[in-house]
Amino acid sequence: MAKLPPVQELKGRTLGRILIKMGLLTRDKVHDALKLQKERGGKVKIGQIFIEQGFIKEKDLSIALAGQRGMEFIDIDGLEIPQNVIDQVPAQMARTYKILPVEYNKRKNTLTVVLDSPDNFRATDDLSTLMGFTVEAKVADPDAIQAAMDKYYAEEDESLNDLIGEIEGDSGLATLQGRDASIDLDELKEAADSNPVKKLLNLVLLQAIRDKASDIHFEPFENEYKMRYRIDGVLYEMVPPPKHIALALSSRIKVMANLDIAERRLPQDGRIPLVVGGNPVDLRVSILPTMFGESVVLRVLDRKQVDLRLDMLGLTAEAQDTVHQLIHKPNGILIVTGPTGSGKTTTLYSALKELNTIDRKIITTENPVEYDIDGLVQVQIRPEIELTFARCLRSILRQDPDIVMVGEIRDLETAEISIQASLTGHLVFTTLHTNDAPSTIARLLDLGLETFLVTATLEGIIAQRLVRRTCTNCKTEYEPTEEQLIELDLAPDIIGTKKFYYGKGCDMCNNTGYRGRTGIYEILTLDDELRDLIMNHASTAVLREAARRKGMRSLRENGLQLIYDGITTIEEVARETIAVEA
Repeated sequence: MAKLPPVQELKGRTLGRILIKMGLLTRDKVHDALKLQKERGGKVKIGQIFIEQGFIKEKDLSIALAGQRGMEFIDIDGLEIPQNVIDQVPAQMARTYKILPVEYNKRKNTLTVVLDSPDNFRATDDLSTLMGFTVEAKVADPDAIQAAMDKYYAEEDESLNDLIGEIEGDSGLATLQGRDASIDLDELKEAADSNPVKKLLNLVLLQAIRDKASDIHFEPFENEYKMRYRIDGVLYEMVPPPKHIALALSSRIKVMANLDIAERRLPQDGRIPLVVGGNPVDLRVSILPTMFGESVVLRVLDRKQVDLRLDMLGLTAEAQDTVHQLIHKPNGILIVTGPTGSGKTTTLYSALKELNTIDRKIITTENPVEYDIDGLVQVQIRPEIELTFARCLRSILRQDPDIVMVGEIRDLETAEISIQASLTGHLVFTTLHTNDAPSTIARLLDLGLETFLVTATLEGIIAQRLVRRTCTNCKTEYEPTEEQLIELDLAPDIIGTKKFYYGKGCDMCNNTGYRGRTGIYEILTLDDELRDLIMNHASTAVLREAARRKGMRSLRENGLQLIYDGITTIEEVARETIAVEA
């Protein structure tokens, strides 16, 4: 293996120059490789060409790339790491981030870790955020790191029960019992920085992200402290930790989100940016003072662009065609409606991703920005400095956009500017909170909009809900009871020979019988007849009837089709559509 010159001599230099300094390449070889790279259209990285030509080995490339980033490459073969150093990073975290602690200075709170690749440098930021260390990173051979992990983390990962047992036996944390008001700041900081607290929180966070939870709840009550995940729209309770840990846990979360740990009387909001398994994840932190302590909710925003495609949303072929027609209109307003957590933002982003071409300027204004998409200009709403949807929208229209997405129409001002935008040749996407598509008209008029403005600009409304998918691994056919059929007004003559399925529960779905979610939709497109009815102040019931005559399928009808196709269950469709059909 080539000897690496001092790192400061290599940082920021070109890869070819570094390999020459390492004595592995000559200038002629570098020029030959660059010429070959140019012949291939610049699509192959120069490091790979050096390897293909037999000039260097994979390990040499890793050493050079580490030097380029200003990181030292070390050989950990045969290195004995003390147990107290290994204990600083829980097994699950080490495996998730592919890092290994090799040195720990308790006095300076400095932890030296080795990474499997210089591209994994963001892991050090997360380690610093999650564990509170000053982290120094070096690079080592991935195979050597894996071997060391197998050696030092051979035992099973610590379970939640193990950590809660450790916390219950911690005499320092036990002194917090019943002292919410009297505890001083130094004691609070010490409790928040204690290893059991950090380990428990990290285990909960990593497990939640791995299980694709959308929210994590930490809730204090009079005699207990609950931790819950929301997965596929349903809350599941975890093993509860001792109540006296509540203050230390909320303080640890505040430290990670750069919030004020001394303030326990007022609500606070913040964020914790992480990169887990190479994927950016944002944790939105909301802290609310309650009678028995601070309730903390973390919203997990996975910034990966996962399946942001219209054909992955659960739309029927006919509905997809209708949505395609609506989103390719030259101007007008398209509204997606439904309760919080019904997937409205995902639907809008799937449409925006399809429209995101070089010849279109797209600007979004959101609270919060949930997905990062190249090519979109995305603006974060900040009400605390009066950067509201309405104020933002006014400025956006001076930025020469073709398509504008307004996160939510909340008031008359935002609605009026959205209408003005569509009248001046823009296509506007937005959301509202209403029960179904036809009732959206009444909501817009209730805000104070004139009927002629609504009819002149509104092109379509998509109402939606999310239902859990039946787990494909344990899907079982069954005969529904009469009570279940009555729930959806299904008579025996309607059912005929149709089959029904449910999930028995298995390891793949955590014994819930469900895995993942899909959407059910109701799409209303405006035509001259519906516009006339709106101008004549027709009721929501009349609008609904007219739309159904023209082929609009209700949320319930779409849900029934998913049941017949074996995608979801009677209970799910009944739960999500009962308010609509009532």
